Amino acid sequence: MDVRVQEQDFDISAEIAAMRSGNPKIGAIASFVGVVRDINEGDSVATMSLEHYPGMTEKSIAAIITEARGRWEVLDALVIHRVGTLKPTDQIVLVIVASTHRGDAFAACEFIMDYLKTRAPFWKKEITPQGGRWVDARVTDDRAAQRWERDDKQGK
Repeated sequence: MDVRVQEQDFDISAEIAAMRSGNPKIGAIASFVGVVRDINEGDSVATMSLEHYPGMTEKSIAAIITEARGRWEVLDALVIHRVGTLKPTDQIVLVIVASTHRGDAFAACEFIMDYLKTRAPFWKKEITPQGGRWVDARVTDDRAAQRWERDDKQGK
């Protein structure tokens, strides 16, 4: 399990290769890459600045991964989240999950990403032609995270 909050970009191929290296138990790897869009809520986005609270952020992300490991067979997981000023087309986040089977890898990857959007302590500010604005979690992000809570209550 690895959590990194960093300013520098990441190489998804290198990260997957490192995770797979020498582990014959891995039968599936699922990944997600989040990218800065050039438009949000109908407005052009020139840049997005991401801030975090060092130490607390990594601990929060590690807890999300631990929860995923309690729900699915996860052999390894990696979350890299960038901070600083990013522009459209820049990569923001990488989630990689390794498992013995694809179902566990897909579900755990989606769960981790859904919870990152709603529970990880990041503050995002977009710069648009109208000025700067802080970005809140979307209603759809909250619904996605709530789905996992419903699944948990129903024994899924």
